[in-house]
Amino acid sequence: MPHFFITTKDINSDKIVISDKENFHHIAKVLRAKAGETLLLIDENQTQYKVIIEKIDSKCITTKVAEISKSDHVLNLNLYLAQSVLKTDAQNLVIQKATELGVKGIIPFVSDNSVIKAAVADSKIDKWQKIANEAVKQCERSDFPVVEKRSSLQEILNNHDYDIKIACVERCTDGSLKSCLKKIKDYKDKKIIVIIGPEGGFSASELKLLNETKDVFKTSLGKLILRAETAVIAALAGIIYELEQDD
Repeated sequence: MPHFFITTKDINSDKIVISDKENFHHIAKVLRAKAGETLLLIDENQTQYKVIIEKIDSKCITTKVAEISKSDHVLNLNLYLAQSVLKTDAQNLVIQKATELGVKGIIPFVSDNSVIKAAVADSKIDKWQKIANEAVKQCERSDFPVVEKRSSLQEILNNHDYDIKIACVERCTDGSLKSCLKKIKDYKDKKIIVIIGPEGGFSASELKLLNETKDVFKTSLGKLILRAETAVIAALAGIIYELEQDD
């Protein structure tokens, strides 16, 4: 069922008026929706509204609420991704798939072996946020991840907002991802950040920094060397499989 985001200011009793230009265009022009068809709307409180289209005019769509429920299309982990910026196509894929897997935020950083310069990464933040927003609609999750401003590995490791840090490295690891996750006893309501390096891997100085940082789990993703974008998907999916629990 088509899935669109609204705000509570769009709601008036059992009527919801969709006047946002992007939503209006998508519903009226792209989907060519008609009166009597059903839409799924979600507000900023993750409340879900099943609505019936009553009228479509030149600028807005009037709907009538048929059902109200709490959306459960949200990851039950406070999972974040810190990822060394990749070339355009690979980076876009990472943003899209990380969003589909439910991360709360994506922190791009430029590492020693990054092929993308810091200034280029800075210029892409808004575009990456738009890609994340589109992926949210595609996978029907009820919250939006935030693509943060560019950071550095040092800043991420020094950031005490994250309770659990997991770095995926090819060498100098503390064991497999599964074995590392077994060491994490109390993760509920904790912010978990996964750190993924560039295609060429972390530099010697960055590996030294990771080894000298005491509160970082350094983990392997297996015997094969993965592309950076593959490593993102494998790491996030593995953590979700091991740690996420049904409500």
